[in-house]
Amino acid sequence: MNIDDMSEKLREKLSHKRYKHTMGVLEMARRLAERYGADVSKVELSALLHDCGKDMDSRELLEYVRSNRVELDEIEAKQLELAHGVIGAHLARAEFGVDDTEVLSAIRFHTTGKTDMTLVEKIVYLADFIEEGRKYPGVQLLRELSFEDLDSAILLSFDNTIKHVISQKKILHTRTVEARNFILEQMENMRGAN
Repeated sequence: MNIDDMSEKLREKLSHKRYKHTMGVLEMARRLAERYGADVSKVELSALLHDCGKDMDSRELLEYVRSNRVELDEIEAKQLELAHGVIGAHLARAEFGVDDTEVLSAIRFHTTGKTDMTLVEKIVYLADFIEEGRKYPGVQLLRELSFEDLDSAILLSFDNTIKHVISQKKILHTRTVEARNFILEQMENMRGAN
């Protein structure tokens, strides 16, 4: 299945709002891939399919997890909105024929991030937060920073996510904290080496 076929299938599968967001993420991811010299085909595929598992209600999501034996970690099982990355990676493989491990990982971790993210994973993670349809305090600063210093933008995005989740009194995935600390240590090590 080529990217145009996948896009058409998503148009039928997703809500209008989710599809519009997906196209915004795809466009932003392309721009970031061009800026940082990433593999455009991997970035496009990851961005296009990043939310393919999102438009399910809790009942549908749990049924999908059970019937397909999708493994959720303890936090994803408690905070189901975090599970759409896992489901999306499963759907990308099962329904869209994706077998590239980096693409599947970018889809899987686009909400929480993870330690030692690849360039493709970083781009998809950020594009989801800064696509032009996103409107929240500080998004323009994050957009600008994303094209100047990718790692600083990732760190700021993690910080914003952590603050937001805490303010909403929701469960914060430990993976996000680990990813934040990992990239902060990497940046500090690079500064120390210079």
